[in-house]
Amino acid sequence: MNVSNDLPGNTASRAQGSAAPAWATLTATLFGVGHLHPGPGTWGSLATTVIWGVLGHSIPANWRPAAAIALAVIVVLIGIPAATRIARASGVKDPQFVVIDEVAGQLITFICVPLTWKSLLLGFILFRVFDILKPPPVRQLERIPEGAGIVLDDVGAGLYALAIMHLLLHFGILMK
Repeated sequence: MNVSNDLPGNTASRAQGSAAPAWATLTATLFGVGHLHPGPGTWGSLATTVIWGVLGHSIPANWRPAAAIALAVIVVLIGIPAATRIARASGVKDPQFVVIDEVAGQLITFICVPLTWKSLLLGFILFRVFDILKPPPVRQLERIPEGAGIVLDDVGAGLYALAIMHLLLHFGILMK
């Protein structure tokens, strides 16, 4: 049985007879987190923040920036084809249950940011604000076709959040 056949809103794939592979479904939904309601994107961001908070504490502080960058790159490289497969199978341009884009953007937010509860909370909030508001040129990135558009607009939101985090660190508003 293909996992994606049972996804909510996946009637287009059933009608077309094509379903996304299980790896794409598990990746794009962050192992099902994307099916939580309300606000699957918020749940995806929250799960990423918690995972990074736990994982980050097991990584030496001087390796955390490289680890965050590496994870973000890996998530983008795997997330784009996974999101593409899900979008095609569902017949929806940007399915809400796809949250791998939030994972990428949220990880970008934490690059070179100290691992404290305040920075995790602020990074979570800032990323969600930029992801929801989509200031220029983030909104324009959504126009890129398929998985690239799904993921890259959140990469842009993550870069905005990262910039604000570093400004707050620079001016001592957010402590190291």
